[in-house]
Amino acid sequence: MSGWESVREFTVGTVELPATPKRRKIGWGPKAIRVPQGGKHDRVLAACAYAGPDHSLYLDAELTQLLCVAVAAGPDSWTVRGADGSSLGSITRIPSTRPLLRPNWRIDQPGRPEIIGRTEWLSGDAKQLAEKAAGRIFTGVLDALTSFGAEGGDQPTKERVLEWRAGDDVVMLSEATKSITIKAPWLDRRLPFAYALVAG
Repeated sequence: MSGWESVREFTVGTVELPATPKRRKIGWGPKAIRVPQGGKHDRVLAACAYAGPDHSLYLDAELTQLLCVAVAAGPDSWTVRGADGSSLGSITRIPSTRPLLRPNWRIDQPGRPEIIGRTEWLSGDAKQLAEKAAGRIFTGVLDALTSFGAEGGDQPTKERVLEWRAGDDVVMLSEATKSITIKAPWLDRRLPFAYALVAG
């Protein structure tokens, strides 16, 4: 499929045909950015960009048409470059200063405010935090805050949900790299695609 510019929801992986109530056998494909299509019984995870070596993405399965690549700029940062080599922005992993908390993430897109991805319990202003806490059981909050490990680790913990904000606006939501939903139409999709590769 094409149309990567307007993708609203995606995952990264090799499952093309997930199991459904009518389909018991999983269909596999190359590692790719995959967009869910169809309904409950005929779900397809269609590839819109194919993963190449070294955090690169291509428009074709043969890996001849480069879409973007995330190039390491430091131990916890990557510059995302387009097919022409120009910088599209950057991705930064922000280590936590507290031993029990996982790292936060930041996406920088030129001409836009920085986008910070934080655990949903720590995102928003005081009123929003109070509303979130009021709607949850304390043990659930504690579990979300104290889950060990970084993104993509081998810890048997619940998938971490991040709320990505630019100021007060929610730009994106991510459940590890299992499910990423883009809320802001202005976000260059190549940046969250690259995040899914480096965090996965």
